[in-house]
Amino acid sequence: MPGNIGFPGLVVILVIALIIFGPRKLPEIGRAFGETLREFKKSTSGLVNDTDEKEKVDSKQKV
Repeated sequence: MPGNIGFPGLVVILVIALIIFGPRKLPEIGRAFGETLREFKKSTSGLVNDTDEKEKVDSKQKV
């Protein structure tokens, strides 16, 4: 199960990432990943809000 990594697996992944990218590049990669995740959440919440508003308008038109 990929969602069940656990603490030892996470430590191994972080050590491998540190070896591959080095200590200077790793914070930049983390920051870029965080910004990407934030933008993704922002855009998906916008889609959900648009869908909710459309459903409200459709229900008002039917009444």
